[in-house]
This record gives sequence, C-alpha cells and structure tokens, in this order.
Amino acid sequence: MSTLFRIFNTSASALTAQSVRLNTIASNMANASTTASKPEDAYKPKHVVFQTVLDAADPNGVAMPVRVRDIVDDKCDPIPAYEPHHPHANEEGYVFRPGVNVVEEMANMMSASRSYEANVEVLTTARALLQRTLQIGQR
Repeated sequence: MSTLFRIFNTSASALTAQSVRLNTIASNMANASTTASKPEDAYKPKHVVFQTVLDAADPNGVAMPVRVRDIVDDKCDPIPAYEPHHPHANEEGYVFRPGVNVVEEMANMMSASRSYEANVEVLTTARALLQRTLQIGQR
C-alpha cells in the first residue's frame, strides 16, 4: 500500500478517535451538574485513552493509526454540597456532585475539535495530491 493511502488510514483512525473523545467530553459536561444521594452514585467523569497501532506493512513508521484503547473513569472524589432542601439530599442534607471541571473539559473539547479539523485538512490535502497525481497522465 502506498504511503498516500496509509495517510488516509491514519487520518481516518484519528478522526474516529477524536470523535469518541468529543462524545466523552460532551457526556462529562452534560453530567457536570447532576446530583446523587451517595458518593458512590455520583457520575464519574470519563477520559479516553489512545493507543497507536504499529503497521507491520510500514517498517519506517510513516503512518501509525490511532485507536481508542479504553475509556476510564476519573479517580476524583465527588463534591459534597450542603443542600438540605434538594430532592436528592441524604439524611444529613448533602448531595454529591461529580468532580467535573467544566473549564478543563472545555479546553479538552477545543483541543479535540482542533485535532479533528487538522485531520480533515490532512485528508483533504492527500485527496488533492492524489487527484493531481492522476491528472499527470491526462496532459
């Protein structure tokens, strides 16, 4: 397989991985203000773990696809808040909110979005190069 086609594979795998990352971040942000009566019931923020995949057909390592290895729960503790009139308050008047840092999640979303856009540009450029290569013989 030519290097140009490996670039398509690598960028496509990165688009898929960044899409999963964006969905995970969106889930964290959507659940940032949820509450629970017990700490163990509070939403746990999630993070995506990427892994590069070595291509045996590419000994030079020019194109290394990426994949989602795992989606892991954050180890942060839920945040207790004293709200005795809240419907989810426990006997002591506390509710537990997830340890989602919305500012950090927004920064992660911007990073994932930019990575996604960059890979779209790589695909667009590789496609244009391939089209120009095919037009060489037509002149």
